[in-house]
Amino acid sequence: MSLHMNAPKRVNEIRRTEAFDADLHADNLTDWNQEYDQTSRGSFFGSITELAFSDLQVFQEYTSQALQQKCIVWSDSVWLGIPVENQEASRINGLSIHPNTIMCRPGDYEFQLTTPEDYDLYGMVVQLESLMNTAQIHGVELNWKELMQHGRLAIPEQTLRDVRIVLQRMLDMSAHTKANRMSHDVLMMALLEVLKEETPQPASTQTFHRRKEVVDAARSFIEAHSDTPLTVTDLCQVTNVSRRTLQYSFESIIGMSPIQYLRISRLNGARRNLLKSHGNATVSDVAATWGFWHLSQFAKDYKTLFGEKPSQTLEQTPQKI
Repeated sequence: MSLHMNAPKRVNEIRRTEAFDADLHADNLTDWNQEYDQTSRGSFFGSITELAFSDLQVFQEYTSQALQQKCIVWSDSVWLGIPVENQEASRINGLSIHPNTIMCRPGDYEFQLTTPEDYDLYGMVVQLESLMNTAQIHGVELNWKELMQHGRLAIPEQTLRDVRIVLQRMLDMSAHTKANRMSHDVLMMALLEVLKEETPQPASTQTFHRRKEVVDAARSFIEAHSDTPLTVTDLCQVTNVSRRTLQYSFESIIGMSPIQYLRISRLNGARRNLLKSHGNATVSDVAATWGFWHLSQFAKDYKTLFGEKPSQTLEQTPQKI
């Protein structure tokens, strides 16, 4: 994905949305460009509670199934991702999120998240100019290199506990309740407190960087050949590594084997096409587009992952509230 987005236009009120498909849910977060692939089995449910200002966005996102996410936040901004609880199964760009660790990425840069089932996340996005001005007023020095380069930041336990309480209280306001200037200031101060206390947690080994390169090359090749039934041998050849190295790379970076990733990414691509076809395609057409030539096996694998037949997805109006 490639997208340049300006700072969003917002109203100062709580907005709540629900969706019953992972990719439709991804579209519900204001001014983000995202694509979600479901990786665990069963029907999906996701919800977002969001409070948005002209220069600041805070939200709580819940997803019932494990996901592989590609995300881009709006331009000239910084995003902080704060797990509601200490859930170590999540990753950002292949880096594990440990207790007292949060995520951080600049706007307009694609990043990948791996999240487990029943995952709850607080998010804060702030316009860079507004953050710099507020930091200057309060005499807080921010290390921009750390914020831009490293996907993980370590935060003192008490600071993390305090900011979670602030976010929970702000997002628990009733729908259509207007937030005021005081609410904005409280959130900005909480954000500054987190960034003032952060310690970068970069990848510590060359092995990680090499495995990340292997996975990125394989994923790019898979995306460019969506209608070709690729094999592990194909991925080994394009990445110039052994089968064992490919296996270790995928398992350590995204938590699944290359074979699993191939199958799941294509099933999710087929689901997106079925939902967006508006009756202009058949199940067999969509299956063939994504390299599934055995229709009965495709239907079986599809139902196992999403909890419904591909024909049911084709017939339904996207469920989005």
